[in-house]
Amino acid sequence: MSTPARTVAFQTVGCKLNYAETDTLQRSFAAQGFHPVSFHQVADVYVINTCSVTAQADRDCRKLVRQARRRNPSAFIAVTGCYAQLQPDTLQAMEEVNAVFGSREKFSLLDSLLEEESLQRSVLTSPVESLTTFQPSYSLEHRTRAYLKVQDGCDYPCTYCTIPQARGRSRNGSIAELVEQARTMAAAGARELVLTGVNVGDFGRTTGERFADLLRALQVETSLDRIRISSLEPNLLSDEILDLMAEPNTSLAPHLHLPLQSGSNRILRTMKRRYRREQVAERVRSLHLRLPEAAVGIDVIVGFPGEGDAEFQETEDFLTDLDCTYLHVFSFSPRPGTPAADYPRQVDRREIARRSARLRQLSTLKRRRFQERWLNREAPVLFEYTREGYWWGHTPEYILVRVPAEEENLHNRIRPVLLSRNGGAYMEGQLS
Repeated sequence: MSTPARTVAFQTVGCKLNYAETDTLQRSFAAQGFHPVSFHQVADVYVINTCSVTAQADRDCRKLVRQARRRNPSAFIAVTGCYAQLQPDTLQAMEEVNAVFGSREKFSLLDSLLEEESLQRSVLTSPVESLTTFQPSYSLEHRTRAYLKVQDGCDYPCTYCTIPQARGRSRNGSIAELVEQARTMAAAGARELVLTGVNVGDFGRTTGERFADLLRALQVETSLDRIRISSLEPNLLSDEILDLMAEPNTSLAPHLHLPLQSGSNRILRTMKRRYRREQVAERVRSLHLRLPEAAVGIDVIVGFPGEGDAEFQETEDFLTDLDCTYLHVFSFSPRPGTPAADYPRQVDRREIARRSARLRQLSTLKRRRFQERWLNREAPVLFEYTREGYWWGHTPEYILVRVPAEEENLHNRIRPVLLSRNGGAYMEGQLS
């Protein structure tokens, strides 16, 4: 494009890692004089950072492309992210798309836009094997919580997952670089840091460092009030990490999220997961021996091929007995190019929906019971935003809390709150 457009709109689909990368792209556009606007406004350039973890994510991405074109028929529409890396030809075939940028090309998107006279109908992708460098990224949410990308890619060959095909092998930034970025975010006002990546526990593959040492450095060398681990593979949750979380005056949040995926060991073997359900139960027990009131979130996939009534019942029973706080329930979605897409005994979609509803009901019950334990107790809340006459924020255990909004501006402040009502999805209280 010979004359750069002046307005740009970004839209992100998928995980917090994607959001961190989108924010990094947005800052680079702003540095070149582009004015960011909402995706729902007319813009000269639309950048859509995509996800491809499910077929629904693919559909959502295509829908966003069409929405952008309707808003401005003459806009330049660029698509990047995992869907762009995995299915560039599908996106190029959409008449609304101007250019497709693969995972390696994502962070040179702006340079390509500025340098090329015409990028019409361009597909700029490289083989996934070429993804060998780590691109630093971070985002600030509500100017209170920051997401720091510490790792990218994955070496685990899970039979249902396309992430290794989209993001390449595991790699990471150095502890020194990440600490410096964390300081930058703290200086910008962030009080909570969330460590994000594809497989954060695998940190250190490219630098010879360890995830536990990163946790130590972030605590010692930054002024952040809270450090939260986004998700951790159960087999990578070491006693050392648990001990760090349990240290007096630690800034590590008493909250973990573990991708269990199934409570059936037979299904876990078919998925090629690197643990069995007994190890997950043991890790949760070990956490609660150190931190009895720590929160534990669990990912579970419903309807994996071969999951019959018996295997699902194993999963439901295991999760019922597990001392966890909430569940993220995903319906199995066969992804092209994965072994699981061709496995026999695919589960009927209606049965998947029925089973998913049962687990979501269990999740609601578990969250409510966890929050009941906090009634009439005081907890520190980091306030993030106002809505409907209330200030909203989170406790270290990631309980969503609201208090009536009065004259005091609570944004980005940590205040003790007496929790007096369990609202199910949140708790309500009063400033102490």
